[in-house]
Amino acid sequence: MQAEPLAVLTGQQDASRAAQLLFRMENVPFTWWHTKARVIMGSATFFDAFDALALAFAMPVLVKLWHLTPGKIGVLIAAGYVGQLIGAIFFGWVAERIGRVPSIAATVGIASVMSIVCAFTASPNALLVVRFIQGIGLGGEVPTAAAYINELSRAKGRGRFFILYELIFPLGLLAAAQIGAFMVPRLGWESIFIVGGIPGLLILFFMLRLPESPRWLIAKGRLAAAEGVVAQIEASTPVRTLDATAHRAEVGQRIATLTAELGGQKKASWRELFSSFYRARTLTVWVLWAAAYFVANGINNWLPTFYRTVYHLPLKESLHLASLTNVLSACAVVVCALLVDRVGRRRWATATFLISGALLAALAAVGADTPWSVVVLASSAYAVMGTTTVLLYLYTPEIYPTRMRALGTGMATSWLRLASAMAPAVVGFVLPRQGVAAVFLMFAVTTVVGFIAATRMVETTDRQLEDISP
Repeated sequence: MQAEPLAVLTGQQDASRAAQLLFRMENVPFTWWHTKARVIMGSATFFDAFDALALAFAMPVLVKLWHLTPGKIGVLIAAGYVGQLIGAIFFGWVAERIGRVPSIAATVGIASVMSIVCAFTASPNALLVVRFIQGIGLGGEVPTAAAYINELSRAKGRGRFFILYELIFPLGLLAAAQIGAFMVPRLGWESIFIVGGIPGLLILFFMLRLPESPRWLIAKGRLAAAEGVVAQIEASTPVRTLDATAHRAEVGQRIATLTAELGGQKKASWRELFSSFYRARTLTVWVLWAAAYFVANGINNWLPTFYRTVYHLPLKESLHLASLTNVLSACAVVVCALLVDRVGRRRWATATFLISGALLAALAAVGADTPWSVVVLASSAYAVMGTTTVLLYLYTPEIYPTRMRALGTGMATSWLRLASAMAPAVVGFVLPRQGVAAVFLMFAVTTVVGFIAATRMVETTDRQLEDISP
């Protein structure tokens, strides 16, 4: 019998070893090891969320201090999201090449330093530039962190594990709302940026000690390093959940795919996002990100200013009412975490677009003539939609393979940045011309687009990442 080439034998041996490593990762239940990584990475995400919303709670003061028009408000808010768009694409690309952990650490450093610099700006133009640079860090951190946490997760219960991690983002928004409502009237608008920046720099020390994603290491052929990380996971508990004999065929089936992966036949490329297999997934998820965040961030960034300038409420009351929105959102995300693995990704997303759209349409129908109608209907609509904005950070990394998971997620989240940049600017244009009711009607129409896209989602619940995305 003719001997196989050495390169082929080596590729098959590496693939077999890689398949066994993936099986061993799936064989360990969630433990303190996973929780520690989730807490450290989640702490960075918490303060990124805090920094993202800080401007919204400083804005009611800056409007009067710098005599800002609605158009200028929209541009200031949009500047950060334009930076986030660039950061999401750039650091998604970087994370595929140098690894998840160093990429995330770089983004946290940029966002934290720029948050502190924001406090020392003395004009709208200076703040616009600094927020743009800060946005590059904010845009790169969250999608790359989402890819990292997804890659540490096992298939069973991944939805709950990940959504509980992502709960830290709405909690960061909630903290920004509560701290902003308390500090800004008492200590000035600069205080919220200082509070958002310093902790992020402290978190960097712990973040740089996190292990690299074993799935990324496997995809790069660095099997010895991946072995070390998997051994750490296994050492965290003696409990095992899978029968090796029963899953032997599954491991064998994965070897052929991994042989090609490790042999260098498949490389990360943005072009593969539009291949026949991934094209529909890519276009669907882009629409979902754009629709969900156009609504969510359009509402969340403008609510404090609505209460202050449209309904002429006192500053403290405006900020406290706006903060209630994020309380409701955090509660809704907890419910999502508990139910998403039972309900499924697709059904949850379609339901939230439907419910949020109905609430916004009702608000537009009654004319949004009182601040309390906005408190009840707009805040509820945001809370419902907020669960899908979090769900998308779970779903998007699931539908792409490891070789382009961070890139695919970064490209997808660039649409949230574009939508989030457009929404405040569009609101600033529509509000003085058509009134606040027309703003909420615009958001309701957007949810229809999201609903249609959600019906096209691929169900990923309780499926191993390598089975969802070859």
